[in-house]
Amino acid sequence: MSEMIAQEAVLSEREGGLVRTGHDESMKEAHKILEEYGLPLGLLPLADVSEIGFVRSTGFFWVTQPKRVEHYFKKISKLVGYGTEITGYIEHNSIKKLTGVSAKLLLWLAVNEITIDLSSPEKIQFKGLGGSISRTFPVEAFVSGE
Repeated sequence: MSEMIAQEAVLSEREGGLVRTGHDESMKEAHKILEEYGLPLGLLPLADVSEIGFVRSTGFFWVTQPKRVEHYFKKISKLVGYGTEITGYIEHNSIKKLTGVSAKLLLWLAVNEITIDLSSPEKIQFKGLGGSISRTFPVEAFVSGE
């Protein structure tokens, strides 16, 4: 576990945040957080989560897993990789400063931001490389169980 995550875990517990361990408990909590913040539940199709943490006061979250996971989203024909540590800041309808997630275009590119535009809530946008590369897809491609 990175030092940043360890520090946030202490902060989380001190500020009434949460830390969950084990796959089932972690995924249940991840889905509650995604739903609360207006994001599709299928954004994290992970198989063996070790821990999830969330600091509500800052929106910082982390997910750890023992090995990298790749998931193919059939409805958009895209392969997405999830590293052993995923971190970011969640806000209503968006995740910013995202780390640990990459999408296969021609090369693997880091995904740094995920946003649902309220003027077009049926679409979700993924940004990488400081926002210079972005792709928009239907939200329905990321529903749980896709």
